[in-house]
Amino acid sequence: MSTHLLSIFEDWQHSWMQWGGVMRILLVEDDLYLAASLSEALTAQHYAVDVVRDGEMAWHYLTSLPYDLTLLDVTLPLLDGLSLCQRMRSRGNHAPVLMLTARDTSSDKVKGLDAGADAYMVKPFNLSELLAQIRALLRRGQVTTSSVLGWGELRLNPTTYDVQYGDRPIRLTPKEFAILELLLHNGRRVLSRPAIIEAVWALEEPPGEETVKAHVKALRQKLRKGGASSRLIETVHGRGYRLS
Repeated sequence: MSTHLLSIFEDWQHSWMQWGGVMRILLVEDDLYLAASLSEALTAQHYAVDVVRDGEMAWHYLTSLPYDLTLLDVTLPLLDGLSLCQRMRSRGNHAPVLMLTARDTSSDKVKGLDAGADAYMVKPFNLSELLAQIRALLRRGQVTTSSVLGWGELRLNPTTYDVQYGDRPIRLTPKEFAILELLLHNGRRVLSRPAIIEAVWALEEPPGEETVKAHVKALRQKLRKGGASSRLIETVHGRGYRLS
């Protein structure tokens, strides 16, 4: 991760702890005035907002930080919104996407929805309607993440305790399941061993960090036997673990 993104990530960790898990939105908009206005309005609604101006930078952010929703302009430098949305979906990112565009035709809306967007708003739009749409998508996203969690071909069902990679089931111990579920909820966010202990062993006598290391090693082995890459769970030296 670049020094710039690392700094953003550390700011995110501080904000997340300070605000108690506030919803985070990535705003991808190259119109500086509109981006500033939307960022101000969203911040006033107590969302944490990151703003980027082109599709490639947006992709760097999306693969480095977990976002609850992406607010995405269609016409962007370097990588357009349709291509970015398609890339997100093909790489297992199923967080809600709300597309913004000046193109008010049925064919453009169809293209946006086919690319994987959850909703589509045409500029100029009513701010109250936009905020209502964002609230609806965030509620829908919370329902989605409470059911089946996914990362590429990996699927985990918290209700049935089923885990599979592609069509191959993977049997995990309760602690391995809990660690994998925690990693899936956080995606590219780095989780330290103490953070994993706090989340997974919250109501028990906490183990040492070597116990976490042993569970992660066993989890990797089972995922690999199920067909997953040995690099699916990445070790960030000196920091912890994340999905790759």
